[in-house]
Amino acid sequence: MAWIVEDRLKAYQPARNEPYLTARIKQEVSEKYFPRYPNKRAALLPLFHLIMHEYGYIAAQAIDEAAEFLELTPSQVQDAVTFYEEFRLEKTGRYVVNVCRSISCELCGHQRVLEKMREIFGIEPGETTADDKITLLEVECLGACEQAPCALVNEDLHGQIKPAEFCSQLQQLPAAPGHSTTDDVR
Repeated sequence: MAWIVEDRLKAYQPARNEPYLTARIKQEVSEKYFPRYPNKRAALLPLFHLIMHEYGYIAAQAIDEAAEFLELTPSQVQDAVTFYEEFRLEKTGRYVVNVCRSISCELCGHQRVLEKMREIFGIEPGETTADDKITLLEVECLGACEQAPCALVNEDLHGQIKPAEFCSQLQQLPAAPGHSTTDDVR
């Protein structure tokens, strides 16, 4: 069997002059994670989490910066970041609504949640509202099957969702500009 190799690293132009990997992020990774792991490469996932918490997504420029910092190739970093659903490569809305589509949520009505989101917000999975408030995503599993159907709004788990009530709660979330924090959702 022949393997087809494709270069999945997308060409880009740096979007900003200042780095995504700030001195603070590099220091945290160096002090907190490098001592825990046998090599720098192992700190890649914690680094992704720090970038996601800071910016809400992982820009192409951040991939190159992470590769240089961790002494990896950019394609190795991109392969890792694209493997995990939780890491996003594009900007999202202030609130990211991850609706679970696992078997438990499927059986308990995750489609009704999506239908109500379409009706109320006019978006499909993978889309963001025109005001950049809400991005809707479907994910494989949130690990909360006993609360099906469930969704994660930023980092706040919502279980046993009643679609109309859930959408009403989302409509009431503040629409202030900037990337969200978990405190906004509570």
